[in-house]
Amino acid sequence: MMMDSVLERIDEALRAWEPPEVPQDIPQGDMPGDRVWIGPQAEKKAQAVFRALLPLLREALSANPRRRAVVAVTGGSGVGKTCVSALLTHYLSEIGVGAYTHSGDNYPRRIPIQNDAERMRVFRSAGVRGLLETGEYTSERAAALRRLQLDDLDSDPAQRAAHSWLAAYQAAGRAALDEYLGSAAEQGYEEIGDVLRRFRAGEDKIWLRRLGRGPEDLWYEEKTFSGVSVLVLEWTHGNSGLFEGVDIPVLLSSTPAETRAYRLARGRDANADTAFITMVLELEQAKLEARAGTAKLIVSKACKTLTYDEYKAEMEAGR
Repeated sequence: MMMDSVLERIDEALRAWEPPEVPQDIPQGDMPGDRVWIGPQAEKKAQAVFRALLPLLREALSANPRRRAVVAVTGGSGVGKTCVSALLTHYLSEIGVGAYTHSGDNYPRRIPIQNDAERMRVFRSAGVRGLLETGEYTSERAAALRRLQLDDLDSDPAQRAAHSWLAAYQAAGRAALDEYLGSAAEQGYEEIGDVLRRFRAGEDKIWLRRLGRGPEDLWYEEKTFSGVSVLVLEWTHGNSGLFEGVDIPVLLSSTPAETRAYRLARGRDANADTAFITMVLELEQAKLEARAGTAKLIVSKACKTLTYDEYKAEMEAGR
């Protein structure tokens, strides 16, 4: 009977829901040290997501005898995943449906600084091999390449004007980086999949991973899920298809240019505007677009729900 009350609360919200007041201190994702300011635009987007999400959520909760469901909020860097996820959790809690936001950024195999270094290593190692395999490697070019690397310019396409051989280096490095990004070599999909499986099965206590930014910042906290019906997974890779347990993938849409602008405005990373980070964002954007057709809900920057065809048209127009 208590489990069916969750569906009743969803039904009530479907009939009539008005956005509640949102204090700035609402719970956010559980990535250590990751908090953002929630502004009017984030609220507007979250409200659009919430209204469209409710019928999908009712269907997912009805299908699970334990009345539990997992919503994955995905999208490019800086698109508002943290804010929207926190607001969805707040809105659900306000209508009497227990919810919790879990950050997928706790599940890389390396802490951020080490993963950034690994991404660069993958790119540069493959790039040098590309030069060798195409017969364009010489001692003189190796010396020039080292200077470019020291200045973090080796991934910049503009440098090909002065160093035509750099095209082979960048092409090989980009291909290897594309293979690494979001792969099981980079992300601990088996662990997050196990968390989602156990949650959906009705377990009340689950140890959740916490990953900070220092080498010693890895630990686990036991979370009590008694009374929690919805787990909101906030993660770029939440719709990757490389793990199971997500009932409703939600894609927050942004064009590559919008993603870059979001990241710069957020200002969380000192190297947000480098050629290498631009390449990473482009590759992540392509992966998001490739999986967009499997999202159950797509919401644009303008806070409108999109069909997949509308999404594709928007992406094409925004290039």
